[in-house]
Amino acid sequence: MVERLRAQGITHPAILSAMNTLARELFIDEALRMRVYDDCSLPIGQGQTLSQPYIVARMTEILLAASRPVKRVLEIGTGSGYQAAVLAQCGCTVFTIERIEPFLAVAKLRHRALGLLNIRYLHRDGFNGWPSQAPFDGIIVTAAPAEVPVELIAQLAVGGRLIVPVGAQGATQRLTLITRTATSHTRHPLDACSFVPMLCGEQF
Repeated sequence: MVERLRAQGITHPAILSAMNTLARELFIDEALRMRVYDDCSLPIGQGQTLSQPYIVARMTEILLAASRPVKRVLEIGTGSGYQAAVLAQCGCTVFTIERIEPFLAVAKLRHRALGLLNIRYLHRDGFNGWPSQAPFDGIIVTAAPAEVPVELIAQLAVGGRLIVPVGAQGATQRLTLITRTATSHTRHPLDACSFVPMLCGEQF
């Protein structure tokens, strides 16, 4: 998998090391483990997915390419816990939000079993972010809103980056990079992509 990521253009050594170290099969149901290193997304239940390895690496690399050190990262959509684990292995303190409570509980157990203690958890709707812990050096969103939530942009530190797939379900989606400036923010559309929709509300 790591050699394929290199061939696909991923160069950040900490990301490649993290994804080489983490056993991706620990983040998926046993029935799907034969496919866990394929370059495809996999279902994790309740209409959610574990993103393909390239997308995880690509989004992480974009996030870590900020002009300022990326130490505090907000993740919207814990899911299986794999993306948060990659960020934690890269040395970030991760604040992860998940609207589906059972996902959050299982991800926390997985992280603890791996000794990843630099992750904080919150069960809530992700559209409002985590204001009490802001500002963040980076924010990564693992589901697609139709529009970028302005509340998340406001929680970036100056120079911080938000990477988010934007677009309605069934329409064209595109990874989008938002960079906070001293007075406003910049926006750059990047790769075409396909993500599950970002939804409001909480599930228990």
